[in-house]
Amino acid sequence: MERCSRCHRLLLLLPLVLGLGTAPGWAGAPSVDVLRALRFPSLPDGVRRARGICPAHVAYRVSRPDQLSAPTRQLFPGGFPKDFSLLTVVRTRPGLQAPLLTLYSAQGVQQLGLELGRPVRFLYEDQTGRPQPPAQPVFRGLSLADGKWHRVAVAVKGQSVTLIVDCKKRVTRPLPRSAHPVLDTRGVVIFGARILDEEVFEGDVQELVIVPGVQAAYQFCEQKDLECEGSQRERPQNQQSHRTQRSPKQQPSRLHRPQNQEPQRQVREWDKPTIAAHCEGQHPGISSP
Repeated sequence: MERCSRCHRLLLLLPLVLGLGTAPGWAGAPSVDVLRALRFPSLPDGVRRARGICPAHVAYRVSRPDQLSAPTRQLFPGGFPKDFSLLTVVRTRPGLQAPLLTLYSAQGVQQLGLELGRPVRFLYEDQTGRPQPPAQPVFRGLSLADGKWHRVAVAVKGQSVTLIVDCKKRVTRPLPRSAHPVLDTRGVVIFGARILDEEVFEGDVQELVIVPGVQAAYQFCEQKDLECEGSQRERPQNQQSHRTQRSPKQQPSRLHRPQNQEPQRQVREWDKPTIAAHCEGQHPGISSP
């Protein structure tokens, strides 16, 4: 009965995404601030402001991620890039194993996803159905479910994907996709949830950006604000300062941040918000025909 209910919700989603037309091929696109695109700065239901990885940084504490979704074409009007960087600064509830971001095709196929926890999983499926599930990259031996802040960068290029955690741990896995992979942008992007799963994200997220090309993933930790500019911060596990690794002449560009940030208020180091039931009704931002 429960499975039928989930399938019914998926069917409610399809009329919208099928009516968005044919997705064009990617011809170059700017960086996409996913949090801004999903209206995090306006604090939708289940989202509130929290302290980020540095005391002066603004993050968002999420308790009902099933309400955070948008049409993929709204984020990627020119198509999804073949090679790209996915960058996030995130802190999950201890012991959590849940998706951070999921991208669905018009047919409801999960094309892209990043699942945090122990282990970390990267999910990818192009227009040809490659790679098959047994070949999906799994990063064992890494845990992002310890309740600590982590900087995570994913670099997807050619037939491989590289995961960089806390500017130090770097692991590469094969990604046997087709030579000319395409991701359908006629579907939806969902934060912190999957359509047919009960697992949902709980925690804080400060940044979530997708950038064409892989250079951004390898330069993620060279950002000036990594040092918190003289303020004390909670350092990710086993992370060392990279101040000596950056030339004084280098001025890396900052990734785009949400606007209209309010003054920071004190919050508890961690509280456990109550998660509402997932996938009840349609996703906000998605209307039935």
